[in-house]
Amino acid sequence: MSRRDIHYWKCDRPAAFHGTRNRSQTDSQISERLAEELQRHFSEQEVVLHPTAAQGNHLAWTTDIAGKAAFIRVEDGPEEDRHLAVEGLVLDRVRDAGVRTPRVLGCDVSRSRVPFAWQALERIPAPDLNHWFKAGTLEVPRIAFDIGVAVAKWQEIGLEGFGTLDASLRGHRTSYADYFHLRLGEHLHFLKARDFLTDTDGILVEVEGHSALLADKRGCLVHKDMALWNILGSANEIAAFIDFDDAISGDPVDDLSLLACFHDAAFLQQTLEGYQSVRPLPVEFRRRFWLHLLRNMIVKAVIRVGAGYFERGEGFFLIGTGRSGGDLRQMTHHRLALALRGLREDSDTSIL
Repeated sequence: MSRRDIHYWKCDRPAAFHGTRNRSQTDSQISERLAEELQRHFSEQEVVLHPTAAQGNHLAWTTDIAGKAAFIRVEDGPEEDRHLAVEGLVLDRVRDAGVRTPRVLGCDVSRSRVPFAWQALERIPAPDLNHWFKAGTLEVPRIAFDIGVAVAKWQEIGLEGFGTLDASLRGHRTSYADYFHLRLGEHLHFLKARDFLTDTDGILVEVEGHSALLADKRGCLVHKDMALWNILGSANEIAAFIDFDDAISGDPVDDLSLLACFHDAAFLQQTLEGYQSVRPLPVEFRRRFWLHLLRNMIVKAVIRVGAGYFERGEGFFLIGTGRSGGDLRQMTHHRLALALRGLREDSDTSIL
């Protein structure tokens, strides 16, 4: 299927929130057929799969293929989405831009032999950085700076069109404003219907009042899920950036605002310093920053409400040690309100 009318896959796909809840039964049903298919594809005598926790909407396993450590992802949604192949192209482009990403060892999205799409990636021998952050050992100043450097590097990749990417890495939408507003009304209606937001009309008025900030003439590559759990490494060094399957052609402020969905002003300032060591901040940075933070927090609120994230405990990747789903709900409300205030008042990012 085309992702042309998708703003963000997890909440806008026809099978909304597919794969965001416990799926251990599905794992066992797929695992045997996947192992057989990998053996055929790589001419291996035996492939032994080890299920691993996947924090996104894919099923995941680790294994060894032709003597190489591999990480396997499966997309089994009813939409028969083929976007894992597109992500493989993005990973290559980002690596060519000087940012480490896993290499694709194999991929088949045809569903001609098995009823799912699969992707085999080089397995990077490191946990995600959220592991170190939750443990309180992450060297934040260095890591945040290096994240800013990486974001600036992949933003050198200019793309035609805007929004979600097709198989030629061209955005499906003709204007950035069109992509930005895509599904916005539906997202706000959903949050109001679920009693998460009340003044959705006020948000729409504020967004429309700043529509001139969305007049980008050409898009750049945007990760669109920029967070510590999508970066692998040690407590003081980045090994690789992963999960580019939500990447879009968009605005350079977007990935920077996504980090502010989770982190404070100090973290963001260190990221901006790294970014500016490569390229200057975009014009009208502050207003664009708050506008994108607001849009991204709306999307995250839809996912968190729809997928039941507020019902989870501290073992969940989004919830800190000693925290609860209720704390996540409160933080989500707070960040939404902060983004709206920052946009209205043209606030400095120090208020984060």
